Amino acid sequence: MGLVYAEIELVSTEDLILHRRRLLAEDKIKRMRIRAMVDSGSYMMVIPDHIRQQLDLPLIQEQVFRLADDSEVKGEVVGPVEIRFENRSTTVRAVVLPGAEEPLLGSIPLEDLDVVIDPKQQRLIVNPRSPDIATKYAK
Repeated sequence: MGLVYAEIELVSTEDLILHRRRLLAEDKIKRMRIRAMVDSGSYMMVIPDHIRQQLDLPLIQEQVFRLADDSEVKGEVVGPVEIRFENRSTTVRAVVLPGAEEPLLGSIPLEDLDVVIDPKQQRLIVNPRSPDIATKYAK
């Protein structure tokens, strides 16, 4: 299977809350459409620093992350950020890693969105078993 990418929208959760409280106009909500590599081997949403800056995502904490080559790097956990894909959405924390140039959509948001990788078409799709609404385990 080759690389899989997905067009997703990232939205500032803080702005959504302000909008719901009628403190921020809808056209002022910070959001952006991006192309993210779908990486089921990664756990979290990883974003470059320029995306964090554009969405003005606050720092939650610093953590050490183990990369695919088994090296470790200190990164920033930021957010929360809402991820939207087709008729699905989820809210997650994101990781900003030094030198990260492309966003990665990891297994935690993939699971919460209830989406699957279609290896034949090399694309991300809504789970065909639950096309209208996300289904999740609660136990």
